[in-house]
Amino acid sequence: MGLSIHYSGRFNPQTSLKEMIEEVKDIAEIYNWQYTIFDEQFPTNEFDIESYTDIIYGINFTPPDCETINLCFLSNGRMSSPAHLKFFGNSADEDYKKYLYSLSVKTQFAGINIHKLVIHLLKYLSEKYFREFEVIDEGQYWETNDDKLLEETFRRYDYLLDSVGLALENIPIEPDETFEEYFQRILKIIYGKRDR
Repeated sequence: MGLSIHYSGRFNPQTSLKEMIEEVKDIAEIYNWQYTIFDEQFPTNEFDIESYTDIIYGINFTPPDCETINLCFLSNGRMSSPAHLKFFGNSADEDYKKYLYSLSVKTQFAGINIHKLVIHLLKYLSEKYFREFEVIDEGQYWETNDDKLLEETFRRYDYLLDSVGLALENIPIEPDETFEEYFQRILKIIYGKRDR
């Protein structure tokens, strides 16, 4: 739970992976963010295939209080991450395999400024290096560039997280109550208080 940015896409074979890595590395160093560089050159620029190797290409970085942002690709040019490759790469189940190419980063605890910075960086990189790039921004900043809407969305998420945390600390589970029933009861209490 927490405000997140979800994204997916492909690398544009007409551009340079090494150049993208250098740009992102420079930004990470300016902000003193930890980063990891993976393989810097694709084996081929033919990305219209679905098969891939077990090698990761690209870079990831981690702003403070934020999850790691993966700007990583498989050998077929599709966005993924080391963790996604490990957990979903060899799955025979098509429902699980779709997660191989669906990345997310929770920015809730990093704050509004980091969220905005990540969105602006993704916009810049998508125009220069990516194709078929899609973003679902729970803060709606990707679509709107609206600071006030983003601030309000962060406030709502903070309220919900604080309320759930407080409820879990102060409302005990009933003796024969399932976890599902317990959480439903807590949510009814939270939303009931909020409506007043």
